[in-house]
Amino acid sequence: MKLLLDACVLYPATLRRILLGVAGERLIAPLWSDRILGEWVHAAARRGPAAAAEAAEDARSAAAAFPRARVADAPAIAARLVLPDPDDRHVLASAIAGGAEAIVTFNAADFPRHVLAAEGIARRDPDGLLWELWSHHPAAVAAAVGQARAVAERIAGQPLSQQALLRRAKLPRLARALQDG
Repeated sequence: MKLLLDACVLYPATLRRILLGVAGERLIAPLWSDRILGEWVHAAARRGPAAAAEAAEDARSAAAAFPRARVADAPAIAARLVLPDPDDRHVLASAIAGGAEAIVTFNAADFPRHVLAAEGIARRDPDGLLWELWSHHPAAVAAAVGQARAVAERIAGQPLSQQALLRRAKLPRLARALQDG
């Protein structure tokens, strides 16, 4: 399943690590453009130079781990698109150019389903997507969550509750599934 990952799901770090973890398990094929990666790094830079450097390194690592994820900018496609926020046209254009089945985003208002459907693309919220992947591949998704949690604990220097971590990442449905599963 080819999915374009919007910048808002690449930052914050826990969600990005889980999505890239399920990509590493070959449950999804991630896509992004250089502009989307730049938006992610820019968002992280608001937290200071150390966060910016970490995000830039993570972006390089993600690009190296998933060399087929990069979609070239598609300005000709973007020019014909109409979205509520014109600054998001490049995201949909990249999804079209990359042959994505869906855009994974929290930004529902700026990606109306009817506009995306006209292009043959769906919009997926990360929690629903990860819950669906968990329902078919529980061990693989649990492994991705476990790896993301281990990194978060290493950075925090202390144990972290999986439930709290997932809820902070805006993944309450996945948190419940993993707790009940």
